Amino acid sequence: MSPTESAPRLHGSRCDSCGNVAFPVADGCQRCGQQVMQPIELSEHGTVWGFTVQRFAPKSPPYVPPADGFVPFAVGYVELSEGVKVEAVLECADFAELEGHAPVRLTATVPVPRFEVVA
Repeated sequence: MSPTESAPRLHGSRCDSCGNVAFPVADGCQRCGQQVMQPIELSEHGTVWGFTVQRFAPKSPPYVPPADGFVPFAVGYVELSEGVKVEAVLECADFAELEGHAPVRLTATVPVPRFEVVA
């Protein structure tokens, strides 16, 4: 990443009434129903909460297979320090690295969140 580029960040919201955090940004609180939510920037580090391995190419469209052909990949939930779980693609050299609440960091937000295992 060049000095002029900023690190990718996820944006959520926090309820003014009960403190519940939502991702993506929400207009109302899922916990208490209040409508006063403040935008927040979420942590870029978290832990793998659960995952699965996509071992076959998803339906196309919308999936666009890479020119080199399909390669299995992991998808799962990352729990951030704010207590919210984010569905994401999980990058790793070996799927076994994702076991046991592996620490991960955010690498991209578009088109979907992507996290990689922290060595």
